[in-house]
Amino acid sequence: MFHLQRLGTYQQFLLSLDQVKMQNNLRDELRKETLQLARENLEKEPRIMELGNQCRIIRTTELAAAQEKLNELERQKAETLKFYSPASLLHRLQEAMNKTDEESETLHGQLLDRESDIGVFVQKYKKLRNTYHRRALTHLAAKTSLTG
Repeated sequence: MFHLQRLGTYQQFLLSLDQVKMQNNLRDELRKETLQLARENLEKEPRIMELGNQCRIIRTTELAAAQEKLNELERQKAETLKFYSPASLLHRLQEAMNKTDEESETLHGQLLDRESDIGVFVQKYKKLRNTYHRRALTHLAAKTSLTG
C-alpha cells in the first residue's frame, strides 16, 4: 500500500512539472487536430469517390473511342492489304484483260456490221489488242513469278 501511495505521489509530481504539462497539452492538441483532420477527410470521401468514378467513366469512354478507332484502322488496313494482295491484283488484271478483249470483239462486230469505218476500226482495234497483249504478258509474268 505504501508503494502505491508513493506511486501516486510520484505521478502527481510528474504531472505538475511544466515540461510534462506542455507535453500533455501538445499531445491533446495534436489529438484534437488529428480528429479534426479525420473528420474533414471523411467529409471529403464522397467527393473523392465521385471523382474516382468520373475518372473511370472518362477513361472507359476514351478507351472505347480509341478502341473503335483502332478497329476501324485495322479494318482499313485489312481491306488495303486484300486490295493489293497478289491474288487480287491478278484478278483485277484478268478482269481488265477480259474487258479489253470484249471491247475489241465489239469493235470487230461493228466493222462486220458495217457500223464502223475501216480506218477508225484499225486504229482503235490495234490499240485495244496492244493493251490486251500487254496485260496478258504482265498477267503471265506475275503468275509465273508467284508460282515459281
